[in-house]
Amino acid sequence: MTSPEPAESRPQTRTQNRTQGRTAQTATLAEIAREAGVSAPTVSKVLNGRADVAPSTRARVEDLLRAHGYRRRRAEATRSPLIDLVFHELESAWAMEVIRGVENVARDAGLSVVLSESAGRLTPGRTWADQVAARRPHGVVLVLSGLDASQRALLTSRSIPFVVMDPAGDPGADVPSIGATNWQGGLAATRHLVELGHRRIGAITGPSQMMCSRARIDGYRAALETAGLPVDPTLIVDGDFHHEAGYRRGLELLRRPDRPTAVFAGNDLQALGLYEAARELGLRIPEDLSVVGFDDLPVAPLVGPPLTTVRQPLTEMAEAAAKLVLDLGREEGTPAATRVELATSLVVRSSTGAPVAGS
Repeated sequence: MTSPEPAESRPQTRTQNRTQGRTAQTATLAEIAREAGVSAPTVSKVLNGRADVAPSTRARVEDLLRAHGYRRRRAEATRSPLIDLVFHELESAWAMEVIRGVENVARDAGLSVVLSESAGRLTPGRTWADQVAARRPHGVVLVLSGLDASQRALLTSRSIPFVVMDPAGDPGADVPSIGATNWQGGLAATRHLVELGHRRIGAITGPSQMMCSRARIDGYRAALETAGLPVDPTLIVDGDFHHEAGYRRGLELLRRPDRPTAVFAGNDLQALGLYEAARELGLRIPEDLSVVGFDDLPVAPLVGPPLTTVRQPLTEMAEAAAKLVLDLGREEGTPAATRVELATSLVVRSSTGAPVAGS
């Protein structure tokens, strides 16, 4: 009599595969439909983002698609001539530079751009993900935003590639992303002020939950420490990358009896708010206060005085993100580089100068 095979050497049964999760090759729509207790056309409706599916049924099918690692073959995924561009917030000149970059690439590829805003949330709402599934774009570019696990699974199962530009947090090793050298930019901005002779240098940060903001302020700290200057936490105030924060937090810094002689404003919009605060208090730029921004928006050389700032290549970053998402959607395979940082550079203009003697 032949002795039984050890359990680990026996072929896996269908039940075991279900428990452990199957690959796209072993899980079919028919099997998922059978397991969900629905018809194959219903599963197809869920995949295509159709609205005529009950929420409970949709959730059950999505759970099974995710559990089985189902991924629609690209040949099956008829795409619309679109790129979805999703913003954390869509209300500034910063956003216009990004839109310009994505549209440059989309135009060359014969595609259009669909704009969405997550209203300040770091991930879009669930309704957005269903709408994207229904649109079936060539890809999705998310700006200062991200996706939760269920949204990533939904796009992956539809073979809709996505790229995060300037990610708010760590996007994960498997998420394609385009960023900039924010730490180096913060270092260069602050080092410039130190080299001019400033010793009390304030900073207005961006949102603490955003990786780019943390990197810029870390660069600021590194420049002070390298120069042997103390990092005074009372000179670092929280902002949100908006003009109003630059104005309001700027007033706080500049009303101090021991006010800073220079401020790294975190971005250009906050720098412009700081300009307004300085004018209100009768301070001259750069004679009484040196200011450095970050981004180099088109308005930076036009204000009075023209703003010294760190150039973040926003249009080029957006072009790189759009090109990457289109490359990911092609059949040839994954591009060699899916995590890219573009260089920042200091642009010196008239808003910075040496501090007045004795200040």
